[in-house]
Amino acid sequence: MENQQELDSFFMKRCIDLALQGEGRSYPNPMVGAVIVHNNKIIGEGFHRKAGEAHAEVIAVNSVKDRRLLKEATIYVSLEPCSHHGKTPPCATLLSEEKIPRVVVGCVDTFSQVAGRGIEQLRASGAEVVGGVREEECRELNKRFFTFHEKKRPYIILKWAETRDGFLDIDRQAVKGNRPTWITSQYARRAVHLWRSREQAILVGSVTALKDNPGLKVRDWSGAHPLRLVLDRGNTLPDDLALFNGDCPTLLFTSALKDDKKIAERVIVKPGKEPTDAIIEELYNRDIQSLIVEGGAGLLSHFIQRGLWDEARVFVGDIEFGKGVEAPKLRCLPRGSKQFDNSILYLYRNI
Repeated sequence: MENQQELDSFFMKRCIDLALQGEGRSYPNPMVGAVIVHNNKIIGEGFHRKAGEAHAEVIAVNSVKDRRLLKEATIYVSLEPCSHHGKTPPCATLLSEEKIPRVVVGCVDTFSQVAGRGIEQLRASGAEVVGGVREEECRELNKRFFTFHEKKRPYIILKWAETRDGFLDIDRQAVKGNRPTWITSQYARRAVHLWRSREQAILVGSVTALKDNPGLKVRDWSGAHPLRLVLDRGNTLPDDLALFNGDCPTLLFTSALKDDKKIAERVIVKPGKEPTDAIIEELYNRDIQSLIVEGGAGLLSHFIQRGLWDEARVFVGDIEFGKGVEAPKLRCLPRGSKQFDNSILYLYRNI
């Protein structure tokens, strides 16, 4: 490689790749990767596996066989080393004690207990600190974490499937039965279950809960089930829906308390309170950093109208309904697309 900037970029890419191995498991902590380099060779590396366990920097330092080399090495970290005592000691202190002379940071940790203090501590100890290497990619890596701490709400993903002629569903009142109408293939559905395994909560409205009777669990992928949320202000949904069977936690957002047999924790939406605000505030108070909204049309449109979304993942199938429930409308162009058998996934960002 020609220069130090190229080397720094190269090794930071390795940090990002390592960090991704903790995806879906590091909550509420961010995903972090660390690489230690001596004479342009990696001598140690690590990533944060799970909240409460060792941070990436600690694992990387402990993986170095000859600790004497640390005094001549560079450590690359995708996120600013922490400077506070949480469940583990501060990583900035460890790096200072090990006298690592050069620290390369992907992006600043905007969490209030860090927010540049880790970098200040390292510089005060005499280390050279280089920041902003692959900064955009490092922030994207922890978009949920940053949104939660900077906007005081979860990272919100809207997801739906629509037909080629722009419908979410047929007119269920015109047909018998309440079975879901599939627009996409099994490959798209598998991707949806992968997404569910990566997010902490999933939300549907009462119409979708009644018509589709979804379980909202991870079935076609491995991983933890998200916390299930259903908005039913009048508490009119039947007790025997899959959402209320007790096989995984469910929050029922409602304005009406009734003597029913639903196995769900009730969250009262006070009269006059905007329901989406109630949902977002409750999730923030529970330290939940991400939410998928899966429908229906009215609920999705409401999030869009209020600007309460960060990503939208929209499958467009190759079938037509001719009439039915119209799909929500986004006032922006997709930033990417991917073919899924008989459908195309369009990816949007609210920037």
